[in-house]
Parts: sequence; C-alpha cells; structure tokens
Amino acid sequence: MTITLRSRYALVRWLGLWLLLLPLLAGAQGAAPDWSAGYDATRMIVIAVANKPEPSPAAGATPRGYDALPSYAGSERANGLAAKIAAEYGLQEISAWTIEPLRLRCLVYLLPPSADRDETLARLNRDRRVRLAQPLQEFDTLSLPTAAPPGAQYNDPYLSLQHNFSTIAAADAQRWTRGEGVEIALIDTGLDADHPDLAGRIAGQRNFVGNVAVSAAERHGTEVAGVISAVADNKLGIVGIAPNAKLFAYRACWSLPGQAAGARCNSYTLALALGAAIASNARIINLSLGGPADPLLQQLLQHAVRHGAIVVGAVPPDRRMDGFPVGVPGVIAVASAEDPRPDAPALAAPGRDILTLEPGGSFDYASGSSLATAQVTGAIALLLALKPGQDAAGLYALLSSTQKSAGAPIDICAAVARIDPDGGFCAPATLDRKPDH
Repeated sequence: MTITLRSRYALVRWLGLWLLLLPLLAGAQGAAPDWSAGYDATRMIVIAVANKPEPSPAAGATPRGYDALPSYAGSERANGLAAKIAAEYGLQEISAWTIEPLRLRCLVYLLPPSADRDETLARLNRDRRVRLAQPLQEFDTLSLPTAAPPGAQYNDPYLSLQHNFSTIAAADAQRWTRGEGVEIALIDTGLDADHPDLAGRIAGQRNFVGNVAVSAAERHGTEVAGVISAVADNKLGIVGIAPNAKLFAYRACWSLPGQAAGARCNSYTLALALGAAIASNARIINLSLGGPADPLLQQLLQHAVRHGAIVVGAVPPDRRMDGFPVGVPGVIAVASAEDPRPDAPALAAPGRDILTLEPGGSFDYASGSSLATAQVTGAIALLLALKPGQDAAGLYALLSSTQKSAGAPIDICAAVARIDPDGGFCAPATLDRKPDH
C-alpha cells in the first residue's frame, strides 16, 4: 500500500514518525536499529549501489581504522555515490550495510513527507547509478496458535506424543544417521538457547533486530529449533528430527504484540541474517517464514544456492508460490501435509499439533508450515550426514520420490534406503539402532 502525505496534517504525522525513528537513525552505521520498537514500512525503501573495492594503499600507508575497510562500512566511492543520490532524492538514511558476495552497498532510507513511494522507486530504478531499488518489505513466520487438548500435560512429554515423528519415519531413519557434522542456519526469531532440550545444539547466535532482549512471547525460533534438533536420549522432553546437527541461530524476526503465534521480519533484517548465514558456510538454511517477492533477498538466496547451500522455505497459508522465499529458483518449498497442496512442486510434512519446545524450558504444541519446514530441514540433515555431496535438486528428487502421493508426507527412512548400501533394511523390526557418535 502506498501512502501519500499532502495535507497540512502531513507535517504532524511526519514529526511523529521522525520522533519514532530517532533511535533507528542513531543506530545507522553502528548497532542494528531496533525494528521491534515500531516503524512505518510504507515510508521506507531499500536501495543498493555498486561497492567496488578501493585501490590498495601505498606502501607505508596506515589504514584509518575499521570504518575505512569496505567489508565494514563500504568503499568511499560507494558511500559518496549513496550520499549524492540521497541528497538528490531527499532521502534520510536509516541504516546501511555491505553485502560483500554481491559487491553491493545497501541502504535503508526514509522518504520525504511529500514523496510517493512508488513514483520514487520508479525514478530510482531508472537511475543508472542504482543497482536495485525496492520497498522495505515485511515478512511473517508461518505458525498458528494451537489450543491445548483438555487435560493434556505438555511440560513432561514423551516421544509417543510426537505423531509427526512416526509419520515421516524419523525414528527408523535415526538408526542410521542423526545428522552428525551438519550445520544449519536458522533465520527466525530469537530462541531460548538455555532450554535443556537444546543443550549443546546451538553453535552460535547473532541478533539483527536490535538491542532489545528476546521476550517470552518470541516462541517461534525455539519451536522451530526444537523440531529440528532437540536432544535425543537425555530423558527429557522430545526428540529432534536431526538431534546431532548443529544450529546457528540468526534473529531477524520479532514477536508481534497481542499475537499468540507468528512474528515479523523485514528486508533489512533478513538481508543481514542471510549475509551472515552465507558467510558461516552452513550447509542448510531454514526459512520458516514468507512474504512478498523481494529483489535483494532473491539475489542473496540465489548466491547461496549457487554456492551449494540447501535452502528450505515454508509455503504460505494462501499457497502462493511467487513470494519469498519459495518463489526463488532452487529453494526447496515445504507445505503442511494437512493443507491443500500448492500448485507448484513442494515437499510435505505434518504441520498440525506438532509437539516442540517453548521458551523457559517448557513444551507445547504448535502448528503451521513453519513446523513442516523444520522437519524437512531435519530430514535433509540426516541425509547429508550419510552422503554429504548431495545438492538441492537431488535431495528434492529423493525426498519427493518417497511421498505416496502429491501432498503426502515424506518418508525419511525410505530416502535413507535409497542412498545407503544397507538402507534396504531401514525398518524397525530388522535393525538395532546404531550407537551414537
């Protein structure tokens, strides 16, 4: 939606917005803006200019600190060009960052009060100095609130309560593999890294939302992490699909006030998190979220896919397949098996009433394609531990071949049977579980 401010009340709204954005402006070039504090995305845009490396300094020259290095603050040429463009279009910089793999200097700008966003973007996209110009878009995690069954106790659950675990034959597959050595980048809300059922599973964390602490309402990241790699055989809680995989947690989303489920992200926070995930060389990137098509995020995902990352994304509730991330070529799309299947190719896993972890060391049920996506991510980690050289296309073909019909859940054990020399014996009655490594 485009909002044009032309009346005398525009100044009042502009001043209010300006006061709201002061903390964001103070964070430009330094700490990440606190996006969870509130902002008007309809008045913000993202542009990118080429970030060409600076000429090497002469022998004996002394660098001017970290700010002079392109990898931290962009080249002088890129910053000068961005400043000139901002002055010509009346834009106010909110924040800026460099995406080294794409050789781009990206900036979030606030539009002037009289500017029409669509008209400004059209002009910028015709400007030859600009590599990319787009709205600051927003994205949502894809989980739903679930009512607890009467009388059920969720803080001391058993594996038998994980109906999804048996549906996709995870226990049988874990006789052969538990995801050892596979690293997964989880781009989501913050998570409870101190949850006992995640002990030793979180290899690193970074926060791209701001300096605000993760609230108790930020459940989504913990829920997704639990489905992927909750600790096995610790006499506590549940079992993850790939319990020996390692997670890198990137906080790019934040909880929404008054909502029991779901969270919000935007182009800026997701771009920073994706850049960090790419730099970490994580084998899998889990995106249990969705939103509109986004040119900058698409470039980042395409770069990740070209360089061997397996990107797994959630199909949104409306089943549209032209947005981010599922609309990006090479992304493995995942839908809830209980929902009508999308028109485009997608894997499926259970997505309703999935028992998982909650912040504060507790457990509860959650629903949505976010949880189905986490299960496929875990399944891929199991398969990569057995055969590390597999690519996204091969893994998609392998897992889709195990679905009994279009939209039916995957069968991880059947996939193991097709890549492991002894996989034909992947069945509970014929094989004792391999010892943990």
